[in-house]
Amino acid sequence: MKTVKVLLAAVALTIGLGVQAQTLKVDASKSTITWLGKKVTGEHSGTIEVKSGELTLDGNAIAGGEFVVDMTSLKNTDLTDPEWNGKLIGHLKSDDFFGVETYPEAKLVITKKAAFSGNKATVTGDLTIKSTTKPVTFDVTQDGKTYKAEITIDRSEYDIRYGSNSFFDNLGDKAIYDDFYLTVSLVLE
Repeated sequence: MKTVKVLLAAVALTIGLGVQAQTLKVDASKSTITWLGKKVTGEHSGTIEVKSGELTLDGNAIAGGEFVVDMTSLKNTDLTDPEWNGKLIGHLKSDDFFGVETYPEAKLVITKKAAFSGNKATVTGDLTIKSTTKPVTFDVTQDGKTYKAEITIDRSEYDIRYGSNSFFDNLGDKAIYDDFYLTVSLVLE
């Protein structure tokens, strides 16, 4: 009888260990982030690179995670003229927008456990841009080791004021909308 109890305890321990949370690293070389910003007279798009990250999974849920974005990698993909492309990226990296020299990284930290229903979970986290941290919520879909999200960010919440109707009056067709959009695809190692 004692042997059976020891055997059952060992099985229970093994099963219990099998369902513990696991933290997996993001493969930055396979992960992508594209951005889209709109203004009254048009829009611009581009890419930005994931510097590092990890995702903690607990059963059928995202239990945590932290992701760092390399703001110095900001690129434009819609302007083909090198001069105009360079001017736009220089302006986006300047203190008018993201202040990349002072703030070379942005960070997202998942703050709340999010269970999947099918392949979709609603994630809540803290996003830090330019030393300002604000909560964000967005949906994540999972396909194998790939996790995708569409995230809308209100730049005015991060003190990015240039061309914003939230801070300036009478901008007319010079206004740049506060919301910008990220399409994220994170691949785990």
